This record gives sequence, C-alpha cells and structure tokens, in this order.
Amino acid sequence: MTGRRRWSTEEILDTAAELLRTGDAESFSVRKLAAALGTDSSSLYRHFRNKTELLRAVADRVLQAAMDGYRPEGDWKQRITALGLRLREAFGEQPQLAALWGRYASGGTGSRLVMEELLQALRASGLPDEEVPVRYHRIVILIASLIASEGGIGSITATEYEQAMEQFRVAVLGADPERFPALAHFARDVRPLGADRRAAFEEILAAHLSRIEESISDARAYR
Repeated sequence: MTGRRRWSTEEILDTAAELLRTGDAESFSVRKLAAALGTDSSSLYRHFRNKTELLRAVADRVLQAAMDGYRPEGDWKQRITALGLRLREAFGEQPQLAALWGRYASGGTGSRLVMEELLQALRASGLPDEEVPVRYHRIVILIASLIASEGGIGSITATEYEQAMEQFRVAVLGADPERFPALAHFARDVRPLGADRRAAFEEILAAHLSRIEESISDARAYR
C-alpha cells in the first residue's frame, strides 16, 4: 500500500500563503490547509504546533523575502526609509498577508533581520542607547500599520474597487453643503484612501523620522 506523502515545511508554507491570498487569517484553519494538501491535520502538527505558529512562519517568509539582497546605504533615515519601502513592496505583492505581520509577530529569521537593521540604523542616528528600543517600537508600529491599511485596499477586486470609487464620488460630490460645509468646499480635491499610497507612506514615515532627528538635535543643544 502506498504511504501518505510527506510534505516539506516549505511546501506547507507555500500552500498556506496561497490560501491566505484568497481568504484571510480569520477563515484560515489547519484543517483547510490539510485538505488543500490532501492530508490530515495531525501530519501538519509535526511541523507547527498550532495555527498561530504557522501564521507567524508565513509572515516571516515575507520578511525574509523583503530582506533578501538588502544592503544598507545612506544615512540612518535613508536606511529606515529604504527598509520600510522594501517591506511595503513585499507585502504589497501579497496584500492578504499584510495584516499577519502586525498581528502575528514573528521571531524567525526574517523578523530578526528587520529588527537588526532598524536597531543598527537608530544607533547610527546618535540616539542614546536607552532611547533606541522605544523609538524602534514606534517605527515598527507605524510601518506595520501603514502596510496593513494598504493590504486591505490591495486585496479587493477591480469590481469592488470601482464600486467603492463610485460610492466615494457620490458621498463627497453629493454632500449637502449646509450639513457638511467643509466637505462640500474641498469635495473636488479630496482623494480616496487608495490614491497616492506610496507618497503618503513616504511622507508619514519621513515626518516621524524628522521628529526623531529634532529630538536628537534638541538633546545635543542642551549638553
């Protein structure tokens, strides 16, 4: 009798990522993954102890892909900006996986690579060592939140996007000027959430890094 096929960890993660691209973390289950692989759940628990561990591994693969070939260049702000854009691009190719990073924090290789580069860049900024972990945490929250918000938009279909744009136009251009005077005034210039996402990402991150730079300059002035 032919034995049941043994799936490798990479094959399991590939299939899990594909299921997550067409669904979400809430509807995802080890049972569904096992069915897609043509096996039973117990065989997958030899690789991962539970669903959370599996999802963390999927998120970490995206981080590893983002860091593949990365070489730090420029000053500390340029390094953090470049890293943020690499993460944005990596998750942008798999929008349904974007929320996994923030929700299922990974301790894998990809996560460690991201942490190391951010911490190294912040140390290069001139921040005192005691401030680096706090600043690191704020930056990660900011980048993960921006990427997750884009992931929600990036995962909708073309039809859903057009419907959303039509609803946006009706809501904005049709706003009652007596009840919504500011909205009516700026109606033709207000952009939908899906517009200029990269520019917004860069601008928000740059503003945050500038605040850090200002705090460093202020601290030096008081010495």
